Amino acid sequence: MPKAGGGISATIGGMRMEMRGSRVIGAAPERVWAALIDPEVLRASIPGCDSMEGDVENGFEARVSQRIGPVGASFNGRVELEDVRPGRAYRLVCHGKGANSGSARGGADVTLTATEAGGTRLDYDVTAHVEGRLARLGGRLLDTFAKKMAERFFENFQRVVEGGGMSDGTAEEKRGWLRRVFQGEA
Repeated sequence: MPKAGGGISATIGGMRMEMRGSRVIGAAPERVWAALIDPEVLRASIPGCDSMEGDVENGFEARVSQRIGPVGASFNGRVELEDVRPGRAYRLVCHGKGANSGSARGGADVTLTATEAGGTRLDYDVTAHVEGRLARLGGRLLDTFAKKMAERFFENFQRVVEGGGMSDGTAEEKRGWLRRVFQGEA
């Protein structure tokens, strides 16, 4: 399970979010790295990702659709990789804009470390700044949503890398998430 921490703070013109955590994946670092730079694996792992194209050298273009509370948001975004240390680490720099929901920009430092058991520990440190209609939803809703999306991404990513396929987001999984939110566990 991921260990996530962080929080949200209001800034002039938007909301700033921070989140950090780690996850142990049952695959060698080389396999995890290959998956982290594969647009098809990323598309399959990102909840609501309609398309993902590109490569490490030129960056990735993506379209993601999500519902965040009462706001339906479709974002067109760009992801570029910086400080790439093949097989070990990189920094993601992202920016996206929604037609009627606002914009988001941020980054993530991702580091891979081999475990003694032959797996990979993936550490991440994320910062994001959200503006517009999404920022007006409030910190608690955005924080809960961001944590849920990170958890779903890493669950999907881990399934793909470990060879278990993708979750289809069944009704039972969705009810489980809603139950945790209303019971204060999310």
